[in-house]
Amino acid sequence: MRLFLAVIVLITPTSGETPAVHVSLTDKALHYGAYAGAQWMTDKLKDVSIPDISGEIYILFDNLHYTLMGITIENVKFPEPSVEFYPGRGLDASVSDVSVTLTGGWITRFGLIQDGGTFQMNVFNTDVTFAVQLGRGVGGHPFVTSVNCEAHVGGVDMQFHGGASWIFQPFVSKYRDRVRGEIEDKICPQLEESIIKLDYRLQVFGVSINVSKDLTLDLGLTDDPVIDVSSLNVGLKGVIYSIKTHAEPPFAPQPFSLAEQPDSMLTLGVSEFTLNSASYAYYSAGLLQILLNDSMIPSYSPVHLNTSSFGAFIPQLPKMYPGLLMNLQLYAREVPVVSFQPGLVTLDLQGAVKAYAIQLTGAQIPLFTLNTDSKFSGKVWTAGGRLKGSAEMKNLTVTLQATEIGGFETAALENLARVGAKLAITKLNQRLRKGVELPRLKHAELTNTTLEVETGFITISTDAQISLTEDSTD
Repeated sequence: MRLFLAVIVLITPTSGETPAVHVSLTDKALHYGAYAGAQWMTDKLKDVSIPDISGEIYILFDNLHYTLMGITIENVKFPEPSVEFYPGRGLDASVSDVSVTLTGGWITRFGLIQDGGTFQMNVFNTDVTFAVQLGRGVGGHPFVTSVNCEAHVGGVDMQFHGGASWIFQPFVSKYRDRVRGEIEDKICPQLEESIIKLDYRLQVFGVSINVSKDLTLDLGLTDDPVIDVSSLNVGLKGVIYSIKTHAEPPFAPQPFSLAEQPDSMLTLGVSEFTLNSASYAYYSAGLLQILLNDSMIPSYSPVHLNTSSFGAFIPQLPKMYPGLLMNLQLYAREVPVVSFQPGLVTLDLQGAVKAYAIQLTGAQIPLFTLNTDSKFSGKVWTAGGRLKGSAEMKNLTVTLQATEIGGFETAALENLARVGAKLAITKLNQRLRKGVELPRLKHAELTNTTLEVETGFITISTDAQISLTEDSTD
């Protein structure tokens, strides 16, 4: 339950900002989580280590001191819990008719008499009902708190074997209600302690995730959750920053909403703002640039980075600087812009190319600067558990922005740039057709995943196959 609540709370927002990411969790997810959790609990409880239990009871004229040791859980009946959204607050959960059978050894001391043997304890017809509230805490961190808990143990049966158990076995029934009450009284405090531990982890858990060595994703939560009887809907900040500059994007996310998807467990909506914030992060950190030299050009290319080769496009260049190698500095003039339209993703790039001739001494001589304006479009989809896509160039123009060698026509260079871009897109499409595997969470695999490109955002709807393993105790 702590693992399940952690997922719920981490998508529960804080307040005041327009979210760039929306998440919707349906009751289908709750019911599946309850089913998977019950299966895991049934298997896991059998491996739980139970400490020895010591105490004393008064029999006839003296106290009987006892120790129950080597306690193991032999059998567990843990029915599927009922977990429901509580509108405007959080979650209500209940589980009924839980039964557990424990076995172990016993040691007693009654005056000068010591004895021992084995025992079997059956705890049956246990019912637990509890509710948790989800909200925001100091600094925008989410919190979870227990608001109600009730536990009832239907009965306890204890059988002692070996030794002189026949002497004190008749007295067990006298203390059966006491044992039942002690077990009953410990259930809610233990559950509430688990909720407190979860809440503490949430308070110290960072809301930013480094997605690369250069970028960090801010998953700050933006508003109170909208909870109704069938879903929980929340918004996340969804801003990608440069780790180097952490500069705030000079634009804001536009509001959007997700359509109800009751047949999916989870729906995720990511706005174009999130991708454009990543674009701005790269741009503001000066990372959208590259220096090309001739060693990076394939040997079979008909064009190389030297003044002789470029003489075919700029006749005066080899005359002014004969036989020199060249460098090309490519960089973005403006922040690249991603936009989403129904079924289509577009990318607008405004770039520039600064050309240099390299003297024998290594000094660079500025030659000219070209502006490049291009637009690309693409499609994305999911198939066979993989994210796939395709891309094409819609337009590319090259204009002369500045020159240190005199004017020249750019039509031939524009054709060259088009050929290079088309070759690059051909290789890109080969990779996009193969696709990449959909992300796999630590304890869940995404299934039945669909992706739709809407106006201003992408919607991903999915189910999940949970696989709780030995290290899933939290």
